[in-house]
Amino acid sequence: MDLADEITLNAPKSRVYAALNDPEILRQSIPGCEELIKHSDTELEARVVLKIGPVKARFTGTVTLDTSGAPDAFSLTGQGNGGAAGHAKGGADVTLTEENGVTTLRYNARADIGGKLAQLGSRLIQSTAKKLAAQFFTNFQEVVAPAEV
Repeated sequence: MDLADEITLNAPKSRVYAALNDPEILRQSIPGCEELIKHSDTELEARVVLKIGPVKARFTGTVTLDTSGAPDAFSLTGQGNGGAAGHAKGGADVTLTEENGVTTLRYNARADIGGKLAQLGSRLIQSTAKKLAAQFFTNFQEVVAPAEV
């Protein structure tokens, strides 16, 4: 499964990049995230509860960041296990561009799933993944660049 999109944030690239590396901001932004632990600058561990169709599962997993292109670009890879519900692994490439204090975040993500989740059908998985990504970026935007009242 592949996902790609972009979001515009009313914040400078430095703030967006810092937020993408802040475990507390990420925990608040990731739908269903119960815990996010930063083990190092490149290693994170997460516990997330998700409901995909009829399957609800608690996933535990690890994420590894490659920040060699930072702050303009970085990539991440991860894997998670949801017990009987299944497992997932994948990654994403992220680019940040700034113009006049406004940052555009573009991402290309890919994931492979197995177990019960894989039996749900690709359309359900794809639509759920798009919905979760949209929720992440809505949450992220509210923390990083809240709308002015």
